[in-house]
Amino acid sequence: MYAEERQQAIAGLISQRGRVSVADLAGTYDVTTETVRRDLAALDRLGLIRRVHGGAVSASAITLGEKELGEREHSNAPAKDRIAAAALKYLPSTGGSIVLDAGTTTSRIAAQLPSDRDLTVVTNSIPVATRCTGRHTLQILGGRVRGVTQAVVGDQAVATLTSLRVDVAFVGANGITAEHGLSTPDFDEAAVKSALVRCANLVVVVADSSKFGREDLVRFAAVDEIDVLVTDVDLDPLARAAFEDHGVEVVLA
Repeated sequence: MYAEERQQAIAGLISQRGRVSVADLAGTYDVTTETVRRDLAALDRLGLIRRVHGGAVSASAITLGEKELGEREHSNAPAKDRIAAAALKYLPSTGGSIVLDAGTTTSRIAAQLPSDRDLTVVTNSIPVATRCTGRHTLQILGGRVRGVTQAVVGDQAVATLTSLRVDVAFVGANGITAEHGLSTPDFDEAAVKSALVRCANLVVVVADSSKFGREDLVRFAAVDEIDVLVTDVDLDPLARAAFEDHGVEVVLA
């Protein structure tokens, strides 16, 4: 195989999988790791992939921007509805407590919470709080509201979460990979998400498959810190296996 053919094949493989390692590519194409690194450097210069530590990701995988909440609300809506419904399985019994992260999928969980189950709901999300008002015992975190996500962030929110112990946390993410973990573009929102993960006995991540293979600026949790991952049926089987290898229960909705 000529170098150009191999590089084209590598670019296609990365586009399909989202992320590959140098070692895996060397084994797949029976070349040295130095050859693979040269191939990746060439593809990176062309803008076809992005090199990361130990391998490469698709050109669209690393992102620094955020979509407005209204735009995200209608993106992959059917999958998000199914994910939210499947996540309800992990609700605690009557008298239990949950924390709902800011996000369009967690907001759908809030809308589907059973009215006949008395729950204490903690959230840093204005839309989630609106949906839970009058239906459950509601505790909204204090702090600054980010306009783009309508999420409450800041030291006050983090301090409150640090003092809590809830039964279940339902968490969203902008980017998810087994290697980088869960990530988001904003430092303040990452701090709240990290505290949210640490305050729960059970951590359930809810995210549609478009979030996988993406690595945003700030990591807020490693894969080993989550217990359950609820996503849609379009999740790549290799990505599913990578999370299950870390002991994460993967649910496809």
